[in-house]
Amino acid sequence: MKIRYKKKQVKLILIMGIVSLIYGIIHVIFNEDMNSFDYVWFVFSGISLIMYFYEKKEKYLTLENGIIKQNWPFGKKMNLNEIKRIRHFAGDYILESKNKELTINIQSIDEEAMLELKTELKKLNAEWSKKNDLPKPE
Repeated sequence: MKIRYKKKQVKLILIMGIVSLIYGIIHVIFNEDMNSFDYVWFVFSGISLIMYFYEKKEKYLTLENGIIKQNWPFGKKMNLNEIKRIRHFAGDYILESKNKELTINIQSIDEEAMLELKTELKKLNAEWSKKNDLPKPE
């Protein structure tokens, strides 16, 4: 199962990339004395467009073969059967195992995909808690 990003977020990245590309082109055409900072718009545009295509293709999370994996460079992965506790804090789900933590930003997830993710997480034998449920430090 693939958990996709919000469509609004993906479109916003595309719009930022296109606008910065247009701004860079206009800047090159109408500015006589260019400096190296003026080319930053092309770099920003390239990064935004790469992010758009990556998020469109790869999705945010993948759940398959008993593993949950973040689909971004250096993304973490965790075996579902190792998850002991799921905390909901500040718009994130924090999945905890004995020696690992995986943070899922639920504000980046599409609403339909969020329902699927919740359904899968509720199937696990894990304790659910909110930030207020945690013991206070001494």
